[in-house]
Amino acid sequence: MLPDILTKTNQTKKGKTESHLRWWVTLLLSLALAVGTWNPLGYHFLHYVSQQEILTGFTPFAILIMLVFWILAFKSIFQSMGITGAIATIMIILAFIWGLNQYNLIDFSNATQMGWAGTISVGIIIWIGINASVIWKTFTGVYATDIVEAE
Repeated sequence: MLPDILTKTNQTKKGKTESHLRWWVTLLLSLALAVGTWNPLGYHFLHYVSQQEILTGFTPFAILIMLVFWILAFKSIFQSMGITGAIATIMIILAFIWGLNQYNLIDFSNATQMGWAGTISVGIIIWIGINASVIWKTFTGVYATDIVEAE
């Protein structure tokens, strides 16, 4: 039914199984948040909110839900990667976009291409932020460490 790459599972050291499906689900949700907030096509949240009265219908509800999603995204990014990791991730993505431009795969003078590059980049940054602690545990074997201040 689903491709093997989506349903593959790994055994953890504690004997639990984890599915690769979570990686794909978080990627789709991260991209949906970024593309749903703004995209070059004009079918996005900011367009929806700007075309009507702010305090009518479900607009306040939609604004609050979108704010909650963005607060959760920022919290997960800064909790799992910190400001240094977030900046490093942004720099890596910018270097990748620069490389795409160097091979003429993306044109910096085309606003639509740059809009899509920026929107998808934001989605990838959110995705990395959500999964950074799992990635870190995979590489180091430690989820997180607490900073202990000397007295």
